[in-house]
Amino acid sequence: MAKTDARPRGQKKSGVLRWFVAGFVSIIFVASIFSAGLLIGNGTWRINFMRPVTANRGLPARLDYSSVNDVYQALKRKYDGKLDEQKLLTGMKKGMVEAAGDPYTAYFDVDGAKAFNEQLSGSFSGIGAELGKQGNDIVIISPIAGFPAEKAGLKSKDVLISIDGQDATGLSVDEAVKRIRGEKGTSVKLVVIRDGSQRLEFTIVRDTITIPSVQSKILDGNIGYIQISRFSEDTSGLVDAAAKDFKSKNVKGIVLDMRNNPGGYLNAAVNVSSEWLKSGQIILQEKRDGVVTQSYAAQGTGQLFGTPTAVLINEGSASASEITAGALKDNKAATVIGTKSFGKGSVQEITNFSAGDFLKVTVARWYTPAGKNIDKEGIEPDIKVELTDVNIKAGVDTQLDAAKQQLNR
Repeated sequence: MAKTDARPRGQKKSGVLRWFVAGFVSIIFVASIFSAGLLIGNGTWRINFMRPVTANRGLPARLDYSSVNDVYQALKRKYDGKLDEQKLLTGMKKGMVEAAGDPYTAYFDVDGAKAFNEQLSGSFSGIGAELGKQGNDIVIISPIAGFPAEKAGLKSKDVLISIDGQDATGLSVDEAVKRIRGEKGTSVKLVVIRDGSQRLEFTIVRDTITIPSVQSKILDGNIGYIQISRFSEDTSGLVDAAAKDFKSKNVKGIVLDMRNNPGGYLNAAVNVSSEWLKSGQIILQEKRDGVVTQSYAAQGTGQLFGTPTAVLINEGSASASEITAGALKDNKAATVIGTKSFGKGSVQEITNFSAGDFLKVTVARWYTPAGKNIDKEGIEPDIKVELTDVNIKAGVDTQLDAAKQQLNR
């Protein structure tokens, strides 16, 4: 990852990383690389000066910590046990950030920051599932195909109520991820509620999680198929290569499968969308405090422009996958098939501090070209098709079948 140091000499080391946290809800690869839907937008470190949103302009330049110190003095004087100064400071920082009430805004201490950054390397030890937050509940966004969570039977929308016998209700996504992650070969016991009433227990053995970004092939009937599991550094190149291959074979149509895709890098989402669009067509808009601060448009030649395309999404599709689906839908470049997506369209940035800790904070919201707010609303398919447990057990992919039928018209 490239780094650009914009600090004047002598300035305290601090930086902001534009995370495409429009998605990526937390991946428990080993913890959660896309902690709540993120991923790096431009791959560089930069100082970013933003005006405060209107609602925060009345806040003081510095907080009055006298009442906090009163609590500290009483705790120090009365607590029957040994207190740790560093843990108290870390707890204050986490508590302040959590008070924002946003599940995707979080403070990471040094250990948490280290684990988070390790996850970005692309290979981790965990169960292979993405976590998100709905209200006070931790939910499974999607188990990742071929890894322990899926093999054990976890499903999208399962509500996590217990981790190794400890209550998971009210945890942040990052806290839940931290409890679930662990060394390869060790196990974690999860209790979930499915469909609002069914209580299920799973003991899952952790493994090394390495997820391919893109898989492509030619389906029967000369239909190209591209599956993007997440938007990573190699996604743009792999999709571009698949597009060239499909063009050379004169495919009659393309299925772009982004089901259970938690998100990823912003530039990858823009590049992938650009394959189907003319240069200059709008892919998404970024709004802060209700005002458009930046628009992202298609780049390059759009080598798949005009090629009949069906996009597959489901409730596990979040962030970058929602941006791509929304861009192709609103620009009439594809028919979206499946079920409503997750609804993760907020933008996070990472502010790094000198001690190695950092703050991940929501700074804006994503909107589709037609002005639809992705955050919490998600992308509605043009053609709604359910994929039930009965279908899965029978080996029938109703959504893929619907996409092929659409392209064969």
